[in-house]
Amino acid sequence: MHTGMRQGPEIWLRGPVTTPEPGPPEPAHAHAAARRFSWVGTHGGAGVSTLAAVYGGHDSGRSWPGPGDPPSVLLVARTHAAGLDTVAGAVELFRRGQAPPGLDLDAVVLVADAPGRLPRPLAQRVKSLESVIDVYRVPWVPSWRLGEPGRPPRETEDLARLTGAAR
Repeated sequence: MHTGMRQGPEIWLRGPVTTPEPGPPEPAHAHAAARRFSWVGTHGGAGVSTLAAVYGGHDSGRSWPGPGDPPSVLLVARTHAAGLDTVAGAVELFRRGQAPPGLDLDAVVLVADAPGRLPRPLAQRVKSLESVIDVYRVPWVPSWRLGEPGRPPRETEDLARLTGAAR
């Protein structure tokens, strides 16, 4: 039976809107902290263990997360040509539905392979990746080479917020 009227969204199913009790404001990262991620390196030396130590989450090394591990994946690679090749291939696996079932690709995390700016050809490849997936960049951190993870670098505020590591 067609009445000629378009049916709108069924917003009345949600119930009444309540106003929260006044109290101290919640920190911006309070909800993000509940989400856990599995860091997956797309090549050796990508920095997965350091990122897991600094930002929290599960260190999967170069393996896919197992049944008890968080299914939300952050793919990790260095910003050199070989690293960008391997991470692009891993993103393609997800795009084609060839990653293990139950895993969700949340983002790519690119860790600087050296201090300073990226050469133009590598920067263009990063832009290409950014056109298909969220990409978080992690700068060169000299103290990480010494095994001193410390706090997330200031330039990675968005990644810290995503992982719940923001303080």
